[in-house]
Amino acid sequence: MKRIIVAITGASGVLYGIRALELLRQAGDVETHLILSPAAVRTIRAETAYTPADVEALAGVRHAHKDIGASIASGSFRTAGMLVAPCSVKTLSGIANCFSDDLVTRAADVQLKERRRVVLLFRETPLHAGHIELMGRATASGAILMPPVPAFYAGITSLDEAVTQTVGRALDLLGIDAGVVHRWHGQAENDGTS
Repeated sequence: MKRIIVAITGASGVLYGIRALELLRQAGDVETHLILSPAAVRTIRAETAYTPADVEALAGVRHAHKDIGASIASGSFRTAGMLVAPCSVKTLSGIANCFSDDLVTRAADVQLKERRRVVLLFRETPLHAGHIELMGRATASGAILMPPVPAFYAGITSLDEAVTQTVGRALDLLGIDAGVVHRWHGQAENDGTS
């Protein structure tokens, strides 16, 4: 059984983290470890019909945001990686600067030092130079920055489909095929004569 850490921070777009938990639960062979930041709790209430308890119930294991003594705070606790969805600027800054003052940033730092995948669905736009510098630092440490940009080639017709496609691609980066990604199979070239 694979273990995946899912962290939901306070940036807009908490549905990405919620959908990840739903898809991982459906996969059946994945043990999820959830961290909700206090700001995520507030954003869940503002953006969705879920309660924080509903979201926590989707995870196999729940960890307190400040519990730096949790199992996932140690490199000896083996996982297949971590998804931060959405990833706030504050969280990106903590990860990029190795400032582990909570379990989200500590767990991410541990994953990176162990050379495991950390996928950050960074939710900010437009960007200033400081954001770009932080993204570069996190990438240099091994994180994968994946702004949740819709894949229009997939024939997306709703927000729900866009979220599912994006989360499916993020899970691909962690080695999990959730069976929901509309994959590109090429397109016949059209020279304008047909």
